[in-house]
Amino acid sequence: METTWDCIVVGGGAAGLSAALVLGRARRSTLLVDAGEPSNRHAHGIGGLLGFDGRPPGELYATGRAELASYPSVEVREGTVVRGERVDGAFALELAAGGEVRARRVLLATGMDYRPPALPGVAALWGRTVFHCPFCHGWEVRDLPLSVLDNGDSGVHRALLLRNWSDDVVLLTSGVAGIEPSDRERLEAAGVTVDERPVRGLEERDGELAAIAFADGDRLERSGLLVPAPLHQRSDLAEQLGAAPAEPGPVAVDPVGVDAKYATSADGVFAAGDLSAPMPQVAAAIAAGSTAAAMVVQSLVFDEHGTYPAGAPIVAQRAS
Repeated sequence: METTWDCIVVGGGAAGLSAALVLGRARRSTLLVDAGEPSNRHAHGIGGLLGFDGRPPGELYATGRAELASYPSVEVREGTVVRGERVDGAFALELAAGGEVRARRVLLATGMDYRPPALPGVAALWGRTVFHCPFCHGWEVRDLPLSVLDNGDSGVHRALLLRNWSDDVVLLTSGVAGIEPSDRERLEAAGVTVDERPVRGLEERDGELAAIAFADGDRLERSGLLVPAPLHQRSDLAEQLGAAPAEPGPVAVDPVGVDAKYATSADGVFAAGDLSAPMPQVAAAIAAGSTAAAMVVQSLVFDEHGTYPAGAPIVAQRAS
């Protein structure tokens, strides 16, 4: 039987790498299991991350892995965890390729799946000129003709938000009614046009958005499109380990519930990054991974020594 790790980090994106780094520096035996499919892998760059602004996500992850190599207590393995359970006071995780690994703590950092509209042309342009977050991608399409594909209150909000980056914004409701008269006035005052015709698909040129194609055969030249892309869990691993979900939010449909210390409802199971965040952001994922790892270390110290230093604002999480 393989030695029981202090912590297994599931997921090697921003949150997972950050957590493994802190655990390694704390000299805790750590296994990071990474499926190699970060949710932002299609993005042209990471917008707004200090030190990595605009650089490809792969550069961040390669840098993180290189840093982890300096810590002998951390091991990185390629793979996918498909099943998990509590066994004999620890956690047993089954890998898709076969075999089982065990740990005293589990830190989930598996990310989420984006699900943009199933519209012809979206997949080929996703993460570049078709995007879900103007804070991440708006700068790259600034001052260009842009559109928002949405309706109702969220469509109005997205269209007004996108006006930060361009004076030419069209809200596409694709045949769905739901824009209130008062909202139409707000949009008109902001210089946002509303087009209610059903959208048939997207046209591209040289790998970038060229136009919106309507069902009536007409087209609207656009250089960027903002769309809703709800986040969904990639697996039921959190549920298997007993971690309860949080209330759905405007972006995440089924986030994992965590407290201020990134502990889930299952003792010994922590979560960080997009899978437990109300809004996905690389900078926030890095911070969450770092803090969650520190909480893991504190909880292990409690198990080993029975107490924290006086005044330490930490609640222990035991794997029982």
